[in-house]
Amino acid sequence: MSGTRALGRSGVRVSGLSLGGAGLGNLYAPVSDEDAARAVDAAWDAGIRYFDTAPHYGLGLSERRIGAALRGRPRAAYALSTKVGRLLEPVAGPVAGDDLADGGFAVPAAYRRVWDFSGDGVRRCLEASLTRLGVDRVDAVYLHDPDDHGEQAFREGYPALEKLRAEGVVGAIGAGMNQTGMLTRFLRDTDVDAVLCAGRYTLLDQGALTELLPVARARGAAVVIGGVFNSGLLADPRDGARFDYRRAPRHLLDRARALRALAERHGTTLRAAALAFPFGHPAVASVLVGIHAPGHVTDAARQFASPVPAAFWREARASGLLPADVPVPGEEPA
Repeated sequence: MSGTRALGRSGVRVSGLSLGGAGLGNLYAPVSDEDAARAVDAAWDAGIRYFDTAPHYGLGLSERRIGAALRGRPRAAYALSTKVGRLLEPVAGPVAGDDLADGGFAVPAAYRRVWDFSGDGVRRCLEASLTRLGVDRVDAVYLHDPDDHGEQAFREGYPALEKLRAEGVVGAIGAGMNQTGMLTRFLRDTDVDAVLCAGRYTLLDQGALTELLPVARARGAAVVIGGVFNSGLLADPRDGARFDYRRAPRHLLDRARALRALAERHGTTLRAAALAFPFGHPAVASVLVGIHAPGHVTDAARQFASPVPAAFWREARASGLLPADVPVPGEEPA
C-alpha cells in the first residue's frame, strides 16, 4: 500500500485502501469466525492499515471480530474507526430469528438498535465499542447515519465528539452517511476532520462532486469513500447484482457492463477502475472495501495496486460513461 494520508488536520493517518467491517458482521450471509480472522490477516499482509467498523454491523459482531483479529498487532501501526448513534440493548427473553429483516445481517437478533445522538448516548456507545474491540482508544469516530436525527446530532452528538477529541480520547471526528447533503452541512458548520461518504462518489454516482468534495477541500477536511462498488454492481455486474443494497436497475447494469468492457479493452478491470476513480479528487484520503473472505481482500489489494491507463479515463469521458468534467486520477486538480 503506497503511503498514508491524513484525516484532515488531525494526526490520524490512514492507508489509501482500507477495510470496511460490514461484511465481517455477516452482511447478507454468515461468515465464519475463522474466515473473518483470515480476512483481516490478509488485509494486514496486503498493507492495509485502516480498519473501519460500527456497532450496527452484525449487532457488534464486526467490532468483536476486528478487535480480536488485530489483537497483538502494534497499536500505533494501524488506524481504527467506529461509529456512534446506535446503542445496542439486549433483548429480554428467548431470542428467535435473526437480524436480516431489520439490518441485513445474518446474526441472532439478541440486541435491538436504539437511536441516540445525545451526548450521553455518544459516550455510552463509544465505551461499549471499546469493550467489544478490546482497545482503550480508537483513532476516529463518526456519527452514524443521523439522517432522521439531524438536529440532535448537531446540537448534542457533535459537541460530545468535540469534547472527546479535546480530551484525547479520539484523534479524529466526523460523520458517516449514504447521502451528501447533511455531510456537507457537517463540513460547513462544524470542525469535523473527515466525513465518510458511502456510495456517492463512484463510477456510477458522482453526487459528492457537486458540493461535498469541493467544500471538504476548501475546509481542509478529508473524505473517506465507502461503497466504491455500489453494493457489488461495480465489482461484478451480473444479473441480479445489487446497487445501493437493492437489485440494480437495468440502465445502471448496462452502464456498469459498458464500463467493464471498456476497462478490458484497455487491459485493466472494472474493479481496478472503481477503486482508483475516487482518487481523482484531492480531498479523498481513502477508499473502504467491504469483504467477506480472505480472497476478496487479496483481490482488492491487487486491483488497487494495478495502474489504470489514462486512455481508459479519456475514453470513458468521451463516450459519456463518465461526465466530461469529472476529475480522474493522474490529472492535476483544478
